[in-house]
Amino acid sequence: MTLYQKYCKETFDGSGRLTDFELAYPDDFNFGYDVVDEYARLEPDKRALVWCDVYGNERIFTFSQLSDASSRCASVLKNAGIGRGDKVLVALKKHYEYWITVIALHKLGAVIIPVTHMLTAKDYIYRIESTPIKGFIITHDGDICDRVLEAVNKTGIDCCLWTIRQNKAGFRNLTREMEEASPLPERIKTNVRDPMLLYFTSGTTGLPKGVIHDHSYPLSHIVTAKYWHHVKDNGLHFTVAETGWAKSSWGKLYGQWLAGSAVMVFDFDNFDPKMMMHILNKYEVTTFCAPPTVYRYLVRSGIPELPKLTHATTAGELLNPEVFRLFKEKTGLSLCEGYGQTETALLTGNFDAAASTAGSMGVPSPQYNVKILREDGSETADGEVGEVCVIPRKEGVLPDGLFTAYLNNEELYRQVWRGGVFHTGDSASRDSEGRFWFNGRFDDIIKTGGYRVGPYEIENVLMEHPDVLECSVIGVPDKLRGQAIKAFIKLRPGVMPEHSLEKQIKEFANTRLSDYKWVRLIEFVEEMPRTVTGKIRKASQRSE
Repeated sequence: MTLYQKYCKETFDGSGRLTDFELAYPDDFNFGYDVVDEYARLEPDKRALVWCDVYGNERIFTFSQLSDASSRCASVLKNAGIGRGDKVLVALKKHYEYWITVIALHKLGAVIIPVTHMLTAKDYIYRIESTPIKGFIITHDGDICDRVLEAVNKTGIDCCLWTIRQNKAGFRNLTREMEEASPLPERIKTNVRDPMLLYFTSGTTGLPKGVIHDHSYPLSHIVTAKYWHHVKDNGLHFTVAETGWAKSSWGKLYGQWLAGSAVMVFDFDNFDPKMMMHILNKYEVTTFCAPPTVYRYLVRSGIPELPKLTHATTAGELLNPEVFRLFKEKTGLSLCEGYGQTETALLTGNFDAAASTAGSMGVPSPQYNVKILREDGSETADGEVGEVCVIPRKEGVLPDGLFTAYLNNEELYRQVWRGGVFHTGDSASRDSEGRFWFNGRFDDIIKTGGYRVGPYEIENVLMEHPDVLECSVIGVPDKLRGQAIKAFIKLRPGVMPEHSLEKQIKEFANTRLSDYKWVRLIEFVEEMPRTVTGKIRKASQRSE
């Protein structure tokens, strides 16, 4: 069985296509109680989480087991003083304890701050100084506990510190305390408008911003899971994402469980394409989602038969058409792109695999009124570039799934909501069939010779060259043109960065581009500068 239909109203056309979607939920909706515990009551043995790691360890959790474990975890945290509205920072990588901890914090009404394990002590200090943090729940791996202790000692905050599985100096052992704890005796009162989740954005153009979501946010990912990921009841969905990224909430937890699918988690640090393919087949994963970077490595490494895989999606960066073509050629599956932000749920997507088009963001989600607008607020014509915006269906009513605030920054929140619509800061165009095409962040637009050029159209062409593994295009100062187009290129393994290859790549790209889009400069790099969420940091490349 699935629970998602209890919380939404769906409208379909004659061909069965979803045309409208509206959420309906009680004021006290809480994902921990109303989804996890409810599944445990109705179908206690229903599979919820399949976890494995690179060492061959494996754990499979039913909803009954997750319900009990999260209740015991909540009891430990509550007895330590963690309660409604308290903020708890969680850095648990892809350990199965993450899912237990998240549910426990939801049940308490606490605010979870998921972060990547790659944060430095300075990063932790920034977050501590941005908002009061009452607790930390940290992986035992590596020196992460040391980094947290350094940050806590330097800021002098009074908080609870937990790690898992092992004893670490300065930390309580959450695993042991859970084993000794009793479950929560009763449901704790929460409200759907309470803050539930605080993500710090990747900071591509500045310091990370704190993005706050309330308890309705999990329900906004029903469309993500059911109609974009195409998860099935009792299926197994695998999204490749670290738990510190918002993409983890998109694909490893909320919508998938609401739609009845179990979640696959592969706990690894270093990406191995062959191991990834082995996991997909061993556990018979039915639906899969990964960033374009992962698909690039997969198609270059060779993809085996994937007989159980029925649907594949991607998001986070623009998908190059060449990767789309190669993946479909080897699997028979079209990659379905989707688009959204940390501040939102899925805004646009390729919902129909048969109609999925390489490089397109797809069409607006039936959940949102998404338009491409000019600076004056009017809607663009077909083919005209404008800003992707979300217009509330009811004036003054915040659409479900959109963030409720920026941490400590009301001015910025008002700025992105100017004119009564949400401004994403992303530019795109729309074709005659209603599909959206990403053009770039407005910060990334290149102005050359009087023309405006989106970097992604150049990158798409460069990625077609067989020796290019990754690339990033920016504009650099140029006396003649205002800006010249420069490409940073990471070559495939075994290829040497020689001047003759630079010339060959330029010729390859420029014969396929209009002359005002020509690549003028190429710099070969071993690695791209990235944000903690894995996105290429173009701002760093521009400042070099």
